[in-house]
Amino acid sequence: MTHATEPNPADTTGPACYVEPLLAALARDPARPAVTSEDGTVTTAGALHATVHRMAAVLAERGIGRGRTVSLLSGNRPEVLAARYAANLLGARVVFLYVGMAPEILARIADSVETALLLVDPELHDTARALLGHLPAAAAEVMTLGPVPAPAPDAPADTADLGPDLLAACAALPATPDVPCAAHPEDDWCIRHTGGTTGIPKGVRMANAPYARMIARWLPSGDGAAPRFLACTSLAHLAGILTDTSLAAGGTVVLHRVFDPAAVLATIARERITHLWLLPPLLYRLLDDPTLPGTDLGSLTSITYGGCPASPSRLREAAEVFGPVLYGMYGMSEAMLITTALPEDHTVTGPGGRITVGRAMPGVELAIRDAAGRDLPTGEQGEVHVRSAGVTTGYWKQPELSAQVLPGDGWLRTGDVGVLDDEGRLYLVDRVKDLIIVVGGHVHPAEVEDLLHTHPAVAHCAVFGVRTADEAEEVHAAVVPAPDHAVDPEALRAFVTEHKGALYAPAAVHVVDEIPLTPVGKPDKNLLRATTTTAARP
Repeated sequence: MTHATEPNPADTTGPACYVEPLLAALARDPARPAVTSEDGTVTTAGALHATVHRMAAVLAERGIGRGRTVSLLSGNRPEVLAARYAANLLGARVVFLYVGMAPEILARIADSVETALLLVDPELHDTARALLGHLPAAAAEVMTLGPVPAPAPDAPADTADLGPDLLAACAALPATPDVPCAAHPEDDWCIRHTGGTTGIPKGVRMANAPYARMIARWLPSGDGAAPRFLACTSLAHLAGILTDTSLAAGGTVVLHRVFDPAAVLATIARERITHLWLLPPLLYRLLDDPTLPGTDLGSLTSITYGGCPASPSRLREAAEVFGPVLYGMYGMSEAMLITTALPEDHTVTGPGGRITVGRAMPGVELAIRDAAGRDLPTGEQGEVHVRSAGVTTGYWKQPELSAQVLPGDGWLRTGDVGVLDDEGRLYLVDRVKDLIIVVGGHVHPAEVEDLLHTHPAVAHCAVFGVRTADEAEEVHAAVVPAPDHAVDPEALRAFVTEHKGALYAPAAVHVVDEIPLTPVGKPDKNLLRATTTTAARP
């Protein structure tokens, strides 16, 4: 059975490039605050508009245009937004290099996408130099987004030069030029790499036209007033998409370089934030912060979450604390936004007590299929398949991998296990490949995580498989204790056994201070496997 929500036959219309309507929105009200940095510095819409055009002129002089790749190594700062818009205005594609990945991995990504220009955040100069040390000589031109500290006196003589300052070059222009859009609708505006939890990330190609349509029509909730969005996670991930959406809607974006729950809560109250995006692990940290009860949250109209499985019990807690402002989002780089769960959907539960990820977005079709590709009826679990204008054209220069997820019938295999109910709501069970194969059957980690999150001693957890010396797999759990609680591994094993059966009981429980996250904010189960070598067995 398939489900669709208002397929739009005119979905091929719209601007050639998402930057055009965004720049038009900036030009309509040049005096409005567009971006506020963490230190309180305000960039007006007019100033951002001018910077984009100045950057585009400088980059065009250096040969950046259609078919070229600009790689961005930067934290959350206004200049990286302007640089991305400038590169895309010229028709170039951009690649986000996730801060927190090893320099050699970043170098392999930059090299694989044929980077013509690497733009570097001055605060990341050490990472940039290490990255360049892994690239072939003169593989890419380098520019910085501001002045860079000189290398330390004891640095090697061949320490990489990070090149000229793009901001200084822009300031040197005698006037702000009017740079026309050179992008075509079918051009890739970016190659977005997966989070890297299963090895070297795959490069997902994302075309201009579908992205332009998405940001034009998606901003959860609100009363029609201009949004005030707090970007407290990386602009290289979904915070960047919501930033584009907010600016195109005439709103303001407040940037934080890192996620700090107390700072986020203080900013919500001070800046009257209306929109917030968080991955579930960060939502839990917000719920657990001691400053939450005294924070004025009255301005919030939308907290959007997604990106990895969420605990039903913690979502119910969030709904009680924050009110009817929770919007679940299910999407992926290969298909953009797929479903949205509205606040009222959080009272509806499905298999195992899971909260739905919502119904299909307009123009999106969903199907649940078995391993042979046959459609399954409502209520049966299978792999989620998606068809929409936002589905990727494939992975960058990896046709074999592309063929695995794009079988050629217009549908994308998501790799997620899900089930649809009679009203078209989708419930996610787990990843197809995220299985722990134990003696006696298969364990979906999300099922154990959902259960453990209901235990009063558990604030946060991650469940993962560990191979033994004889190549069998065991269930392991990393657990962050709830405040004023001690974790008893024996008690947790008994709890899981009682509610799920001995098959699901963790062979080891590791008590940790926090769950490590990947550069895009998902639980880093590879790191947990590598670091939790001493099992806390009962």
